Amino acid sequence: MNFYFGNRYYFLLLLLLPLLGIFIFRFVKWKKNKQKLFAETRFRQILFEKKSRFFTLFFPLYILAFAFLILSMADLMKNGEIIETKQKMNNVIFLLDVSNSMNTEDVEPSRLENAKNIIIQSIEKFKNDRVGVVVFAGEAISIMPLTTDYTAVDTYISGIETHVMKVQGTDFLKGMEIAARKFKNIPENSRKVILLSDGEDNEGNENAAIKKAKEEGIAVISVGIGTEEGAPIPEYVFGQLMGYKTDADGEIVISKRQTQALKNIAESTGGTYINGNNLDSATDEIIENIGKINASSTAMVKSQNAEHYYQYSLTASFFLFCVIYFFNPKKDFNV
Repeated sequence: MNFYFGNRYYFLLLLLLPLLGIFIFRFVKWKKNKQKLFAETRFRQILFEKKSRFFTLFFPLYILAFAFLILSMADLMKNGEIIETKQKMNNVIFLLDVSNSMNTEDVEPSRLENAKNIIIQSIEKFKNDRVGVVVFAGEAISIMPLTTDYTAVDTYISGIETHVMKVQGTDFLKGMEIAARKFKNIPENSRKVILLSDGEDNEGNENAAIKKAKEEGIAVISVGIGTEEGAPIPEYVFGQLMGYKTDADGEIVISKRQTQALKNIAESTGGTYINGNNLDSATDEIIENIGKINASSTAMVKSQNAEHYYQYSLTASFFLFCVIYFFNPKKDFNV
């Protein structure tokens, strides 16, 4: 039998028991001294009630009751049988466009912020799925490993800005290559990419990105963000709006969503295209389509049942407190 304690740190509370004993001892001593000062010996039996016979056991029982209570908090357990189950899980990489055009505010609060919110909200609806995040513009980097630990998602996502990429542009191939590397140990045909982009200013290499995705068994769900009417691209310096991007002639550049490249990538890889301008509907469509395209990988998950024995210590503690309550006159602890 393999017994162990689930919360061993609670044993540190046992260090408080000697302090409790010292406190009780000093209290009793202080109480006796007060009685001596208050009256002579011959008057004490008249003025003060006689201590009960239980008095000598009162303090050890208190210490023992608290010791059992701490033991129950430590939670004594014994390992049970090991159960192996197969669980299907999706392997999803969010491929996020961080080119300057994603700062455009034709979608509130901006294309980039809307895309980040879609990622966060989508991951919140995942269960046992492995997810990762790659950002790209004219180059690409991985900022979140393929993992089932979603606790740090906000930390990974919230700090993403367009200036993280020195090389601008929209190079779908560079992003797809990084995603393929992250899928190295994932079975083919269970690899899924969520591409979030406005599709603008791309390097014309969507065909190369499609070829790479097919070679690697990657299905792409593309999410187009931005309006076809477009809007100026704001330029910020240290968070302050300094103006709008202009062309060589000094004219303000109007950034428009280019949908066709995004549709081509999705349709050619067995995925689908989603309009990402509405946060809630885009998130719902992503979750729905992830379950439809390709197969999910299967992982063997081991779990072990544990038998808990804390209730015995808790019962002993409760019993001792009841004994103290019912058999000890409260005057034993009063001055």
